Amino acid sequence: MNLKEMLNVADRIVLEKTGQHLDDLQEAVLRGTLQRETYKEIAKDFDCSESRIREIGSELWQILSEELGEDVSKSNFRSTMERLQNSNALNFANNVSSIFNICAEGRHPPNIPNSHPPNQETSNRKQSQISHQDLSEMPDLGDFFDRPLELQTLTTWILQQRCRLITLTGISGIGKTTLAVQLVQQIKDEFEYAVWYTLDEFPTIEKFQSNLIQLFSNSEKQDSSPTHQKRLPLIKYLQNHRCLIVLDDVHNLFCSGEFAGKYKPECEEYRSLFKQIEKLSHQSCFLLIGWEQPREVTQVKSQNTSIRTLQLKGLDIAAGREILRDYGLEESDNSETLIHRYQGNPLWLKSVANLIQDLGGGVTELLPNDTILLPEDLKDVLQQQFDRLSELEKQIISLLAKESQRINRTKLLENDRIPASDLLNALQSLSRRCLIEQQANFYTISPVLRQYAIAYAM
Repeated sequence: MNLKEMLNVADRIVLEKTGQHLDDLQEAVLRGTLQRETYKEIAKDFDCSESRIREIGSELWQILSEELGEDVSKSNFRSTMERLQNSNALNFANNVSSIFNICAEGRHPPNIPNSHPPNQETSNRKQSQISHQDLSEMPDLGDFFDRPLELQTLTTWILQQRCRLITLTGISGIGKTTLAVQLVQQIKDEFEYAVWYTLDEFPTIEKFQSNLIQLFSNSEKQDSSPTHQKRLPLIKYLQNHRCLIVLDDVHNLFCSGEFAGKYKPECEEYRSLFKQIEKLSHQSCFLLIGWEQPREVTQVKSQNTSIRTLQLKGLDIAAGREILRDYGLEESDNSETLIHRYQGNPLWLKSVANLIQDLGGGVTELLPNDTILLPEDLKDVLQQQFDRLSELEKQIISLLAKESQRINRTKLLENDRIPASDLLNALQSLSRRCLIEQQANFYTISPVLRQYAIAYAM
């Protein structure tokens, strides 16, 4: 059973006992429990006191325990729901399988007394969800290395906190799109519409909005006659329907040779769209994926807004070893060093592992000491990101690449060739591009970027 099925079953049990469906807080407690959140975390997600969440939980466990004839608690709720699939413990239903068909068929079980007649609008919505998904541009999942914390964070932001605009950023190859694909596959059925668009090098807003509105118009079966067809502004559709819209490669909206997040002249209207998505009331969510994010998003720091940003980091050692295992390198004594050296970046690890495999050598032989290999395909990827930098950012990268240790910001500001204000703006931009690392007032770049900058960019 998936999360949605468990919540539907719990809802039917509570409905039979109380005559009412789960309210928002009750559902939040059950959902959080299934996602292994503590009461404190659930309370924080729902902006509620922990004591109130505990009280609601206690009431729910009592109801479930009485109806199922066994002790149900926060610790065993998931396992109890899973056992119901092959159990006759529901004393109010003659055929428990009908409960589990609710999720697939959008109808009430026929043998439950006092069940309400099917809500036609809800039923139609569930039956038409598949036709409302345009995921033709979404890549195949391929190799996915589990990122449970990141998935849980994004799911919470989207489904529980109802965030309207979320950006998923990170350096090239870090796994942003793969994570987003996994996320969409898990939550798409929670929405009336789920759409994935990959922005090409010429992402005109007219094309994007036209395609999206066409999808809404077709699904609503509007009269196709030009004299009767009335298309609404995009924001109206987002207000009328619960939509998940993913925009991949959002960095194509921004200029090369400028600081991060500056819109191309022909893409300025996206700024207005994103501001509408943030400011106006609606029930939809935009997920933006790319090397850069809009400046209006980076300016928002408060968690009380409907905007969130997740910067993706590298894989852990266990996941990195899974990659190396595919190339016959998992037994290497230096595999952990290799993963750290390439910062757990899936694309970087695959590139260097493939080179080592082709050369028929080993990690110790081909990567002695602190050696960094830069295969041609990896250089091509890095070149794409370096080409986007302003001249001032390239100077900063050059300064950082010459230092083997972290550099204090005070020392950088002593550089009399770069005005202090310009230098600070460049540091901010490089940080937004995920090309430099900052700890307190110290800055550095990764070994891979340092090697590339010294050999090819300086």
